[in-house]
Amino acid sequence: MFYRQKILLALIEAFGGRLKSRDLQKYLFLFTQKCQQDKSYEFVPYKYGCFSFQSYADRRNLTEAGHLMSGDDWALNDNGHMSQLKKGDAQKVLAFKKHYGHLSGNDLIKEVYRNFPYYAINSEIANRLMSSEELDNIETQRPSQTESSFFTIGYEGQSFENYLNRLIRNNVKLLCDVRRNPLSRKYGFSKSTLSDSLKKLGIEYVHMPELGIVSEKRQQLNTQSDYDRLFDEYEKTTLKDNKAALDNLRSLVDKYKRVAITCFEAEPCQCHRGRVAKELVKLQGWDYPVEHI
Repeated sequence: MFYRQKILLALIEAFGGRLKSRDLQKYLFLFTQKCQQDKSYEFVPYKYGCFSFQSYADRRNLTEAGHLMSGDDWALNDNGHMSQLKKGDAQKVLAFKKHYGHLSGNDLIKEVYRNFPYYAINSEIANRLMSSEELDNIETQRPSQTESSFFTIGYEGQSFENYLNRLIRNNVKLLCDVRRNPLSRKYGFSKSTLSDSLKKLGIEYVHMPELGIVSEKRQQLNTQSDYDRLFDEYEKTTLKDNKAALDNLRSLVDKYKRVAITCFEAEPCQCHRGRVAKELVKLQGWDYPVEHI
C-alpha cells in the first residue's frame, strides 16, 4: 500500500470511519495544504471545488483490497489505519480533526473557497454559497488569457493534477496528443483517462498519432546526442511525410487559439514535440508565440 493511501484511510478513520464524498475531498485538500510539505495528493478546480483524480483511483484499489466499502460514501471496511502512520503524521491527523471537525457540508466548502479561491473557479455551486465579494475574489483567479498561443507540455515526473493545472492556468482550450501510442503506466496519462478528464474540465482532446515516433526508435537514448540524432531523422522522415498533419494542427491553432501538444518527456529538447513546434513556426503566416510549460 502506498503511504498516501495510508494517510487517506487514517483521515477517514479519524472522522469516524465514514465521510461523504464532497467532505472527503475538502478534508483531504485542507490536510495536504495545512499539514504536509510533501503533499500526498494534488487537486484541480472541479465542479464542486478541489478534486483529486488520484484519490478516486486509490479508492478503487482500496475497495478491491477490502479496506473501503463500495457505495457513495467513503466508508472503512476495517480499522487500525492510524497505527500505520508515522507518529508525527498520526498526530497531525488527530490535530487536523480537532481543528476542522466542526465543519462539514456547505460550511466546509465555504472554508475552502474563501481561503483557496482558485479551486472554486469551475464550481457549479459557488453562486449560491458565496457572497458577491467572495465571488469577485474567485473570479480574479480565473485564467483570462485570450491571445492566441501555442504550448508544449510533458508529464514526466509530474502528477496528473499538476499536469492538468498547468493546462488550466494557461487557459489551454485544446490538447493535441502527439504520442504514437497514447498509453502510460503512470495514472491519468493513457488516452481514455486523459481525454475523459480533460472533457470534464472543459478542455478538448485530439490524438494525432501520425506525428508520433514508434517506441522501438526510443530505445537506447542515453545522451542528448542520441536524442538529437533521433529527432534529426524524425524531421527528415515523419515530419516531411506528414505535412498534412502539420497543416491540420495549424488549423486547430487558428480555431482554438490556445493549443498545447503533449508527449512524455519533461524537457522539449528530449521530446519530439519540440521539433513539431519548430516545424510549425516555419509555416507561412505563423504568428503565434510558442511556450514550453
